[in-house]
Amino acid sequence: MVNWQTTAFIFPGQGSQSVGMGSSVAAAFPAARAIFDEADDILNIPFSKMLFEGPEADLNDTYNTQAALFVVGVATLGALQAQLPEATPAMAAGHSLGEFTALVAAKSLSFAEGLRLVRERGRLMKLAGETHPGSMAALLGLETQQVAALCEQAALDSGEVLVVANDNCPGQVVISGGSAAVDRALVLASESGAKRSVRLALSVAAHSPLMASASAAFREQLQTVTLNPPQFPIYANVSAKPITTVADIRQELELQILSPVRWTGSVQAMVVDGITHFVEIGSGEVLTGLVKRIERTSTRATIHNAETLMSFVESAHKN
Repeated sequence: MVNWQTTAFIFPGQGSQSVGMGSSVAAAFPAARAIFDEADDILNIPFSKMLFEGPEADLNDTYNTQAALFVVGVATLGALQAQLPEATPAMAAGHSLGEFTALVAAKSLSFAEGLRLVRERGRLMKLAGETHPGSMAALLGLETQQVAALCEQAALDSGEVLVVANDNCPGQVVISGGSAAVDRALVLASESGAKRSVRLALSVAAHSPLMASASAAFREQLQTVTLNPPQFPIYANVSAKPITTVADIRQELELQILSPVRWTGSVQAMVVDGITHFVEIGSGEVLTGLVKRIERTSTRATIHNAETLMSFVESAHKN
């Protein structure tokens, strides 16, 4: 039996997408298929077909990626809870875009309004990226403070913005900013002993000041949706602390577009507050790997297709 009082749900963000995601869940579970059908109706396009069949270039467009990961996360969660109605965690968190999926899971945000919000977020971030071009890169083998100092030096050298965008786990930090600054940072990282540097396949400098226009415009969009206090705490990207009020949620969703994702701190805070088991729901297994590096004593499960979903349900029933 799963101890839901010590279980957290975590939801992935950009970088976890892949063509075909959600297809097996949609085929196997009517509850999931209904979510994909609703998404197609809301967006008035065959959106789920792009998720299931591609093309990959369309799926990787920020405008589509964010909505795609949101839909897959909600659909997978819906299928899980149809099979396992008691599947309610003690708390949840989402990595960047995944925070919206977490809010739907906590009944703070409806799926329909969440999809419209996420779609607009993607549009605004893409527009900001076209107006203020930039790029992102992951640096492996350096700690956050080292990377922050490196960003400061690279920004001075290039005259561009460069900041820490994601503190993903010990030894994995993502930077974001002007492309020349990122280029300079990659050289400095190598000189500083980084094990590896990887440019990310993103066309926008997310979680950086280059997203200021998107954040400001999104603030207005947030005023148009109905939010409710979450049924369980959501651990916020910006503060790495639980948010439980509507006012906190609005502020979080506005600020997280241009603020660093404090994923290491969020996971550590959930562990301190009693979580021993993390369940990643949606596409891919990225967050599960990060949690393993942050808190090795935790247990972890990934639900990203029909097979892993049924395996989780069966194990929950056995115990």
